[in-house]
Amino acid sequence: MKRPIIIALDFPTAERALAFLDQFPADLHVTVKIGMELFYAAGPSIVTEVQARGHAVFLDLKLHDIPNTVEAAMRVIGQLGVTYTTVHAAGGHVMLSAAKRGLVAGATAAGVTAPKLLAITQLTSTNQAILNQDQQIMGTVRASVVHYAKLARASDCDGVICSAQEVQAIHTAVGADFLGITPGIRPASAQSDDQQRVMTPAAAAKAGSNGLVIGRPITQAADPVQAYRDIMTEWSN
Repeated sequence: MKRPIIIALDFPTAERALAFLDQFPADLHVTVKIGMELFYAAGPSIVTEVQARGHAVFLDLKLHDIPNTVEAAMRVIGQLGVTYTTVHAAGGHVMLSAAKRGLVAGATAAGVTAPKLLAITQLTSTNQAILNQDQQIMGTVRASVVHYAKLARASDCDGVICSAQEVQAIHTAVGADFLGITPGIRPASAQSDDQQRVMTPAAAAKAGSNGLVIGRPITQAADPVQAYRDIMTEWSN
């Protein structure tokens, strides 16, 4: 799918994650995000089990370490056959480039397609006060996000994770072919929870987002499959 809705499988166990996916018809193949909680609880086997059901995987581990360590870890991730994976742009050019090398090497060794490497810019929980006071980064959130997008592009990443509010600025700065995958997406009827920079699916589509990451509005819905279909309709139209 060119512009996926990525369902965040934010569950504490593999059993709960797979039980959730069992609600989806066998012919409805989706893209799901496996993050730190689920991956650390279940290990790489959860990736294999999800893929066996026909679903694509976005492995969101947000690596941020010295370049050699990140390259070695990405070499392992590259062998898993996932569609996307993440690294923190704040790690810098050398680390980002090492991450890409590791992914390509691992995928080549396993005979699979290398995952798209997405750099984390600023988390959608980051607001102006956090940026300036806690991170000691002066300027605006948008300026920081665009800076990291430029760094990611120069380091051979395939795109970034960013708020939909910043996608247009990123595409203007580095090109419309650079992916802007956006969390912090909430239907108008949903609460924003702990996200600070949020947008509806329709607004994100208008802003140029290349993919949406959505968790609770789908995973906690009374009918998750219908919630997914409703959001897909809003996103596609």
